[in-house]
Amino acid sequence: MKSILKTTAISFVAAFVALWVFNRAQEKEDINSAAYPTPAQVVNTHFTAPTTISAMSTDFTVAAEKTIDAVVHITNTSVGSSRQPNSIWEYFYNSPRREYPRIGMGSGVVVSPDGYIITNNHVIEDATEIEVTTNDNKVYEAELVGTDANADIAVLRINSDQLFPYVRFADSDLTKIGEWVLAVGNPYNLNSTVTAGIISAKSRDLNSYDSKSQSFIQTDAAVNSGNSGGALVNLDGDLIGINTAISSNGMGTFIGYSFAVPSNIARKIYEDIVEFGNVQKALLGVSGNGLDARIAEELGIEETEGFYVAGLEDSMGAKEAGMQEGDVIVKVNDAPIRKFADLTGYLGSKRPGERVNVTFLRNGEEKMLSVELKRTPFISYYGMRLRELTKKEAKKLDLKEGVRVSAVQNGRLYRRGVQEGDVLLSVNGKDISTTEDVLKLDEDSIYELEFMNQDKERMRFIFE
Repeated sequence: MKSILKTTAISFVAAFVALWVFNRAQEKEDINSAAYPTPAQVVNTHFTAPTTISAMSTDFTVAAEKTIDAVVHITNTSVGSSRQPNSIWEYFYNSPRREYPRIGMGSGVVVSPDGYIITNNHVIEDATEIEVTTNDNKVYEAELVGTDANADIAVLRINSDQLFPYVRFADSDLTKIGEWVLAVGNPYNLNSTVTAGIISAKSRDLNSYDSKSQSFIQTDAAVNSGNSGGALVNLDGDLIGINTAISSNGMGTFIGYSFAVPSNIARKIYEDIVEFGNVQKALLGVSGNGLDARIAEELGIEETEGFYVAGLEDSMGAKEAGMQEGDVIVKVNDAPIRKFADLTGYLGSKRPGERVNVTFLRNGEEKMLSVELKRTPFISYYGMRLRELTKKEAKKLDLKEGVRVSAVQNGRLYRRGVQEGDVLLSVNGKDISTTEDVLKLDEDSIYELEFMNQDKERMRFIFE
């Protein structure tokens, strides 16, 4: 019996010693594991690094500090008029038209130390007086230097000899979808407001028709009434766009998307206006459509991206270089062309006389030509895009010269049957022979237009 008890006691002691030794060894292994991570832990640590870097890169304070003093509040005063009667007796008499001041507000970006400002054309349109308020609440008068209504860009200059904080231009072509951006402006008359978002899309065209070129940067940074003309900047605080439009629910408020004119386009317009007094538009000399699946099916081609060349303008670079109808432009220099806005957006930053390498597909084979960009032969007048007739076109219509309608954006004329190919013969009874004749006429006092269609039929429209 004693022998059994002795054996049992020894067994318990041995088990206890073994358990103690195992626990000590396990503790030592745990300590070593904590000091030297396993391969799995090393991998996990590696993937958390970008999160830390990303968090650091979303510090908006530097960009805000560099920008906020260079964005100004713009107040424009214009003159409105109304026949609204002041008393019941004026209902029975022809009440005189009364003039009254109208106040508009927006934002602007100082882009040079001597006080040049880029804003939207619609912010200062019809202004008789323009004032800018800087972030330190100082008020200055500003003069209008020039505008480009099609791009909705205007250039102002502050009437002062002092130097101002300004924003540097960035290359908007280098921006990427998903990149953080800040919108800086004065929404609802609240000075110096900064909102953040990302670039949601590039080369966004808001127009249903290809007759008006648009190529916006789309962002989800909040932009509201009063932000127009303000800055869209990257995290370095450099200008990548001029905030211009919003997607609205009809109440004029932001609902998730806003749109900015890319800085490359805004910068080119600004430099043209300051240097030449007007915008030097450069064209390839092609007309056609941006491709998608539906258009590709209608045309019977396989390509669903690019710009389909349906026509070529005489005496323009594309035709002179050897491009043909049916070619599909897929690249200009290093810029991919997937849709119409890609093409117009890239060319919007170029000047007449520059040469570009155009890559295109012809019968499925990729080709490239060097094309000289030329000055636009078109003018805009009363919602029409006009150019002078070629000798061939004039001969066909038995005319010596004339002005051809290349596009109709005026719904009033479109509904009355004016279309591409018609010839503008006279305005208010004055014969029209060249685009110079048109530019001399006041667009706001039109009461009669006469056209000739391609069947040589004359059409006269009288407006009241």
